[in-house]
Amino acid sequence: MAVSANRVELLQIADAVAREKSIDREIVIQAMEDAIQKAARLRYGQEINIRADIDSKYGDITLQRLREVVEQVEDSTTQVSLTEALNQKSDIKLGDFLSELLPPIDFGRIAAQSAKQVIFQKVREAERDHQYEEYKDRVDEIISGIVKRVEYGNVVVDLGWGEAVIRRDELIQRESFRYGDRIRAYVYDVRREQRGPQIFLSRTHPQFMAKLFTMEVPEIYDGIVEIKAVARDPGSRAKIAVISRDASIDPVGACVGMRGSRVQAVVAELQGEKIDIIPWSPDAATFIVNALQPAEVSKVVLDEEAERIDVVVPNDQLSLAIGRRGQNVRLASQLTGWDIDIMTEQEESERRQKEFKDRSSLFMKALDVDEMVGQLLASEGFVSVEEIAYVDKSEISAIEGFDEETVLEIQNRAGEYLERIERDLDEKRKKCGVSDELRSIPGMTTAMMAVVGDDGVKTLEDFAGYAVDDLIGWSERQGNRIITYPGILASFDLNREDAENMIVAARIRTGWLGEEKEMSDGIEPLKKIDL
Repeated sequence: MAVSANRVELLQIADAVAREKSIDREIVIQAMEDAIQKAARLRYGQEINIRADIDSKYGDITLQRLREVVEQVEDSTTQVSLTEALNQKSDIKLGDFLSELLPPIDFGRIAAQSAKQVIFQKVREAERDHQYEEYKDRVDEIISGIVKRVEYGNVVVDLGWGEAVIRRDELIQRESFRYGDRIRAYVYDVRREQRGPQIFLSRTHPQFMAKLFTMEVPEIYDGIVEIKAVARDPGSRAKIAVISRDASIDPVGACVGMRGSRVQAVVAELQGEKIDIIPWSPDAATFIVNALQPAEVSKVVLDEEAERIDVVVPNDQLSLAIGRRGQNVRLASQLTGWDIDIMTEQEESERRQKEFKDRSSLFMKALDVDEMVGQLLASEGFVSVEEIAYVDKSEISAIEGFDEETVLEIQNRAGEYLERIERDLDEKRKKCGVSDELRSIPGMTTAMMAVVGDDGVKTLEDFAGYAVDDLIGWSERQGNRIITYPGILASFDLNREDAENMIVAARIRTGWLGEEKEMSDGIEPLKKIDL
């Protein structure tokens, strides 16, 4: 039975709301049906199951009471017996719902207000869903909007179909915006929250600059030139590494443009931020040298396992390489992903001399030899007593003046020294109460056991409680600085994979993990998350 209402006006309202909010017309009609159902329950009783249907073509409204068909009726308002249902509908069966038409209702003031609230709520939810679907796929894009208001330094941006926010720390220093200003920013996150989708924009994100170059440089847009890495000190200086897939195209020249037109367009958008455009290289040393431009580099020494590099520069280039407040080397480190230690040629020479002197003294003390023999061993590149003890005899006998008898004596003394050290460490380990069972862990040494003993670890179960970063250390970025925290075993030649294997082995032996085949599954929870 149709409720007396202006059917044409009802459909016109649904069409208008759907157009204005950019949502599906069926969603608006569904919201109206929910509102009518709520109003009908106020009239007939909240316990009654009522369904309202609106004909999307003609606007007719039909109210139906639904009761479930059951064998034994416990609640007559929502249930009906199979016998009674068969009297009204011959093909009905258990579990079906029997529908009965209800007479039309007149919407009172309270019912109408309640229906209005339901429609507003449903339409608002649909609008939020539409906004989320609209912008969730636009993460990693640049969008434009109009400044709607500024609250406590945060800028609220009107995007047309929704609002976004640029938090104070995502704005470039010294830039300010007023109501009505047009603004461009990078979408770095879209979240579905209780109050609706939250769209977060940034003007300090490194990818904001990368996307600006993509818009200004056709070669980047077409994929001929690729941006490999970006590092920024927002509002001050930035470095961007580029490579060309076409040997005939200079990637740096393409980004600079005729008379600097392309890079200047990006600089203007970034409030005058100075940009160094650097050619990327697969060779880490070459790339790092390029990243330190405009400083000149004399020499580099790489530690690939630790991703650390020592860079030697002429004395007059030190301040240029470091940059004002360490800016140049900091950006180069962010760009390359390597820890960079810069020193002058004089400092490098002094460090080499100190290392040579320390190694010579170590050999003199450990092997009970004179200064000349200690210096000869150090000058031939030997760095530890272990190396001397276990290296092939021919490598030591190749030193001028070392005969076979001398080599044998030196290696014997080296072995005796290591045995004394091992005994001392074992005594220390026992004094700390470290159990012998830790020796069952692959890669575990007595020296390591002594160190973890000082940290309060005594049993396999204690060791199994370590995280990988507890052993080898970790780094955290705080603002523009990278702070490194050393691990318990940082002084040992231990990489992340070795540490993972040691901890997993301990967890298997203690029963925390069932089978050795679970090793790869058990590694993930061992890692800490860098903040």
